[in-house]
Amino acid sequence: MSLRKNILANYLSQFYVTLIGIVMIPVYIRYMGVEAYGLVGFFSMLQAWFMLLDMGLTPTMVRQVARFRGGAMDVLMLRRLLRALEGIFIGVAVLGVVVIIAGADSIANRWLRVEMLPKDDVVNAIMLMAIIVALRWLCGLYRGVINGFEHLVWLSWFNTAVATARFVLVIPFLLFVDTSATSFFTYQVVVAVIEVIWLTIKVYALLPEVLERHIPWQWEPLRGVLKFSLSIAFTGAVWVLVTQTDKLILSTMLLLSDYAYFTLAVLVASSILMLSAPISGALLPRMTKMNAEGDEEGLVRLYRQATQLVGIIIVPSTFVLAFFPEQVLWAWTGNIVIAQRSALVLTLYALGNGLLALAAFPYFLQFAKGDLKLHLIGNALFLVIFIPMLVWAVNMHGMVGAGYAWIGANLLPFFVWLPLVHRRFVKGLHARWILQDVMPVVVLPMVLAFGLQRWVTLPQSRSMIAMGLVAIGLGLAAAAVASSSWAREKINSRWCSQFARG
Repeated sequence: MSLRKNILANYLSQFYVTLIGIVMIPVYIRYMGVEAYGLVGFFSMLQAWFMLLDMGLTPTMVRQVARFRGGAMDVLMLRRLLRALEGIFIGVAVLGVVVIIAGADSIANRWLRVEMLPKDDVVNAIMLMAIIVALRWLCGLYRGVINGFEHLVWLSWFNTAVATARFVLVIPFLLFVDTSATSFFTYQVVVAVIEVIWLTIKVYALLPEVLERHIPWQWEPLRGVLKFSLSIAFTGAVWVLVTQTDKLILSTMLLLSDYAYFTLAVLVASSILMLSAPISGALLPRMTKMNAEGDEEGLVRLYRQATQLVGIIIVPSTFVLAFFPEQVLWAWTGNIVIAQRSALVLTLYALGNGLLALAAFPYFLQFAKGDLKLHLIGNALFLVIFIPMLVWAVNMHGMVGAGYAWIGANLLPFFVWLPLVHRRFVKGLHARWILQDVMPVVVLPMVLAFGLQRWVTLPQSRSMIAMGLVAIGLGLAAAAVASSSWAREKINSRWCSQFARG
């Protein structure tokens, strides 16, 4: 499989999924109301917390499929592992649905601060959320298998189709059927059922045939991967705690309408992480395969090149969101209240997510090596520091405090912990990584964004503001490309090749 095609397909799909999810939100608010959209934000948070039950099994499946393709295991072992994981996923999914449905009434009446929505509608919506979350979580296992096979072009088209069904085709449903939260989530249940069936069919089409037609559920296939899975599980748990604790705390502190404003800002800021996700999706199986083949030099080269590529992509968007938050929100929603209430939160979370996207790279290196000991220690320390700081900041300053805590949490390990990780796996890498791969693509765009914020006045028209923001983003992207040694080398190589042909 072509890594370039996989990354391109991932990016096109992720860009579409991110864009359509963000673009449609003002439409949801228009037809459902701000408070009902607060339920959608609560659903997103609930889905993220459900990932704690993953226990590191989905990333483990990605790695084992990549190892199978590298010749480290046979197809029967792979099929037995998949069957074992399917049993666990289905069992946990059913248990999760039962628990959430049982607690739906308490969540609606005691946890969420609902003002206008009928309580019965909220309870029904929470029950439907439970089913959707369980089905989408099960889809993660099958996406992991497809990812491991590096069939990312197909997966990208599939994700695009599913996103269209979720975000766009729901609008006619709301217009012609019902605009209630219950109807919205009922529609999403139907989409989730179709999604899981389609992914299951694709996975079993990819798996080579074996003589054993019936493979029973067994615990044995999990023994060899349990240690790695538990390492990933801890990492996943830390990730959920770090990225979702603020949302959990604020969901009970804020009115549901105010929670919607917070969710809007965080969602827009999360586009930065979504833009970097396709790189990791294509990078993890390829780096794992290269490590299995003993190609250390190629692995480090790919690691550094991918860092610069992610920087070129996420740095411009980070600074557009951070330096022009109110303009972004106004151009997007046309709602001055949303723009004013959410602007500062957007700035803080955009900067924090930009740091996080770059600081995530040492994890990719450890994942490929199959050694997550330092990652576990680092995340444990991070959690010990971050959670108390977050709770204090949220209680003192609400959603703005959460933003400041998020920046601090992602800035500290970037300079304190990552040097230790790089030294452990590739001596002498960290200084080159910071000075040659990270800083060049950050400094010039940051200075340019700061200057544009101070000296450029955007027009008042929404369409003109949008055009101005696009122009600023392109300017920052050009600055990032010009600052990247890898990008300059690629451009020069392509130019010389074209010149030689001419």
